[in-house]
Amino acid sequence: MTNAVVHAHIKKVETTGIIDTHDVLAAEEPLEIRLIHGPSHNRRQQNISVTMRTPGQDEELAAGFLFTEGIIGQYDAIANITLSSTPDGSIATVALKENILPELGNTSRNFQSTASCGVCGKTELSGIHTGVNVSSSHPVSFPASLLYQLPGILRGEQPVFDTTGGLHAAALFDLTGKLLILREDIGRHNAVDKLIGAAMAQQMMPLQSTLLLLSGRAGFELIQKAAMAGIPIIAAVGAPSSMAVKTAAAWNITLVGFLREQRFNIYTAAERITL
Repeated sequence: MTNAVVHAHIKKVETTGIIDTHDVLAAEEPLEIRLIHGPSHNRRQQNISVTMRTPGQDEELAAGFLFTEGIIGQYDAIANITLSSTPDGSIATVALKENILPELGNTSRNFQSTASCGVCGKTELSGIHTGVNVSSSHPVSFPASLLYQLPGILRGEQPVFDTTGGLHAAALFDLTGKLLILREDIGRHNAVDKLIGAAMAQQMMPLQSTLLLLSGRAGFELIQKAAMAGIPIIAAVGAPSSMAVKTAAAWNITLVGFLREQRFNIYTAAERITL
């Protein structure tokens, strides 16, 4: 991933003393997402979001964010994405096709998020929900014997995490356990947006025959993003939150937590996991 790491001079303190050395850090920089839309005679530009992310795959991040926030409904809505740099950070400008009307009703809630939070910048309770209006009813199943193997596959494909220890990962698998897409980012919500943006660009949507694996905990915003993409099964190496469980149950998503050391918990829609 381009520019994903930064080298820093440090003082390493041990019981035997202090030594000067260097460390490799996961990069964190701001990305502003702008939207251009409207007919040719009345094109409008609107600032949509500022997010702290690990640089790289910014086009995927912008497209995935606009989709998972319900602003656009498909990748074909996008005419082009332009990346630019300023002294303060990077900008991804997404131009929509002239006939596309974006759903901007919630953009006034001031999207601004840190790497650790996907909904921090939303100023109203009603703003945390996007346009998920159908539950996952696609008839799929996933064997527990394969589920045990996924964290090892994930770790084996995390090059930047191996270097820095500071990135989250989101991975998409098919129902045979084959890894389809993996994305890393300092923000767990950004990793999922990058993954969904990549799936959109590869014309894989909706993701009704896939499993999403998260390298950390499963929060509400990650369940919602997966639901927007039609993902029926979500597994997390860490713990789910109460809101994540409630949301997964409402949308009939299978939610697995604590997937590690040959064990896991099933919180919702257990019938999709076969033993």
